[in-house]
Amino acid sequence: MNFKGKKILITGATGGIGNDIVKKFVSLGGTVFGSGTKDEKLENLKKNFPNIKTKKFDISDHSKIENFIEEVSSELGGLDILINNAGINKDNLSLRMKEDEWKMVIDINLTSTFLLSKFGIKKMLKSKFGRIVNIASIVGHTGNLGQSNYSASKSGIIGMSKSLAIEYAKKNITINCVSPGFITSEMTKNIAEKVRDLLISRIPMGRLGTGEDVSNCVAFLSSEEASYVTGETIHVNGGMYMS
Repeated sequence: MNFKGKKILITGATGGIGNDIVKKFVSLGGTVFGSGTKDEKLENLKKNFPNIKTKKFDISDHSKIENFIEEVSSELGGLDILINNAGINKDNLSLRMKEDEWKMVIDINLTSTFLLSKFGIKKMLKSKFGRIVNIASIVGHTGNLGQSNYSASKSGIIGMSKSLAIEYAKKNITINCVSPGFITSEMTKNIAEKVRDLLISRIPMGRLGTGEDVSNCVAFLSSEEASYVTGETIHVNGGMYMS
């Protein structure tokens, strides 16, 4: 795969998976713009990948998303590929979950992804090429204890992506999802060994996934090699869930 000349926006670029997605596209020659919400992490990202462009941007501010896409497109000279990776969780059992916790997760994970895609597609239509990859989650398919809001947001992303894929299939714009299972992160590194072992015992492949496992699939769906794939979800979960 070669992404030379392709202009790529990655949201949530400073997180574990986001960082690996940036690394993958940089290694394959892409022109990358990464966004995040924490200055220190953005600075570290820039140090690790000095040729990329970065910006602090909070995708929860829906009124500014259109201008953000305009700015990214202007700096990159267009927009070919959009990776919607940014998201949050506010876990709680349903009877204890506050309405604000529900709305915040839906607004950021689902509504922001829709708006980024909407305004990104406008740019892609002009160049008659586009790839959008939305990061979903295994819990969008299975549900999970204490994550009714997060599960709903990720399930919503999958349904939305299918609808957008139908709308723009004839415009050479594909929209797909990657749905990670349990991926190695700072959080999983710090959990108790017994809990970690129990978690791994539920995974047929017997290990946690890596950010690279996810980024490999993101790159494929963004590539010319996947030009006839749209409206699909690739599961990256070691066999823990099979659709």
